[in-house]
Amino acid sequence: MYEQYHELATKVRAHCCRMVHLGKSGHIGSMLSAADIMAVLYSGVLNVDPQQPRKEDRDRFILSKGHAGAVVYATLAEKGFFPREWLDTYYQDDGKLMGHISHYVPGVEFSTGSLGHGLPVAVGMALDARHRGRTHRVFCMLSDGDMNEGSTWEAIMFAGQHHLDSLVCILDYNRIQALGFSKDILDLGDVSSRVAPFGWACRTVDGHDYGQLEEAFAQLPYERNMPTMIVANTIKGKGVSFFENMVHSHYWHVTKEELQKAYEELGVEA
Repeated sequence: MYEQYHELATKVRAHCCRMVHLGKSGHIGSMLSAADIMAVLYSGVLNVDPQQPRKEDRDRFILSKGHAGAVVYATLAEKGFFPREWLDTYYQDDGKLMGHISHYVPGVEFSTGSLGHGLPVAVGMALDARHRGRTHRVFCMLSDGDMNEGSTWEAIMFAGQHHLDSLVCILDYNRIQALGFSKDILDLGDVSSRVAPFGWACRTVDGHDYGQLEEAFAQLPYERNMPTMIVANTIKGKGVSFFENMVHSHYWHVTKEELQKAYEELGVEA
């Protein structure tokens, strides 16, 4: 039933492993945890068109965890926003794709990198849409680290007070950030219980369960006049066993041997 999501997510994971290997970059764990969410979003949830990436009525998607930009690039390439060949230039001199996500790439709305910037911009976009009488939605994906930033919580309070029900926030809650487990750095605990009092409609799902993700997106918005927070419980490095739930996968660069093993686990050809 969910073969299309699985097929896309597998391709995206394989692309990400190859991109990180070729670019000698990092953040593979952060990319892999978000792949299933991206697969569902770009398979009918988002109103976007690769032939018209800047069409006026498009939904907007912002990746606040900009260090995981390759997961968006890989998804956009698979959906036809730009040639797949561009993926091999990731993080390289004169390449088409910058290490942190860039709005110069077709299909990307906003450049991010420093955490805490994505949601404030998404809130601004949702407020602007209301003032202009537009009906498109604004989606923003956050990380554990984003939730440590004061600017994120200011945006949460603002969105709730102004009843921005076109705003959908997705937390890729893999419980690991740059240098350790989130519970040991700044424990977020039950995120929904912290966000809901600011006027948000919240739901918690398994971020790797296509059925739960599909249902969660199909029912938007959960409440009129309230922004939505989807807390997606995920696993850092999901899909490649030797990266799963490993702190080092945040900065790790994929070696040639690891790339081959990853392909084998994902069931794809090199």
